[in-house]
Amino acid sequence: EAFRLVGDPEKPRLITRQTGVDATPQMERWIEKKLPQLEKENLCGFIFKSQSPSSGMERVKVYNDKGMAEKKGVGIFARALLARLPLLPAEEEGRLQDIDLRENFIVRIFVYRRWRELLAGGATAGRLVDFQRRHKLLLMAHSPDMARRLGKLVAGSGTHLAAGVFPEYEKLLMTALKQKATVSKNVNVLQHMFGYFKKQLDDFEKKEMLDLIEKYRRNLVPLIVPLTPLKHYIDKFHEPYLSDQYYL
Repeated sequence: EAFRLVGDPEKPRLITRQTGVDATPQMERWIEKKLPQLEKENLCGFIFKSQSPSSGMERVKVYNDKGMAEKKGVGIFARALLARLPLLPAEEEGRLQDIDLRENFIVRIFVYRRWRELLAGGATAGRLVDFQRRHKLLLMAHSPDMARRLGKLVAGSGTHLAAGVFPEYEKLLMTALKQKATVSKNVNVLQHMFGYFKKQLDDFEKKEMLDLIEKYRRNLVPLIVPLTPLKHYIDKFHEPYLSDQYYL
């Protein structure tokens, strides 16, 4: 029998549609067993079922005592998992039809995976500095402000990291990546990379590069168009800092 959420949107009950049986205690017992199992799976992402009273991540229908529904709820299982693993990249299958949301989700999965590998390999100051360095342009494309905050956190930590640095960095990192990479922020990154080659390029190459960035800014070409010659210049002029960037 199908279920629906009933009552307070912040703490709804899971009720069977026809017979009105409250299955909330049963669901909570299942969740209590399931969450520790999921924590051991080394998850790097989770896809929820949209509009599901158990697994909907947002805008799930919650019915009041008059039988009227408002899309203000979160599925009971989804709410519990997000509370238990708040930094885990998560999305709904319906929202993944949006190409920007899908790309953002995939980026977060890969970064989260690399972060987990860093922690598993040994959380040292040197590895944190290298992680920040290689992700700097990617972070700038999502949130320039958060990129600066993360940079200051790493720079201010020195060689002897306090116990709370890594949890704080992880929280800021995943919060930054939740913000969409926009055209204007990507243009800022492209111009930043272009600045590395101003002395090596001739006037024609400079004009060509600036024209491609401008066309991207005006949504006339996709991001790959200005990125392609920049990748060529990175290889041609052996620019190690840029060649290590995950943004590329």
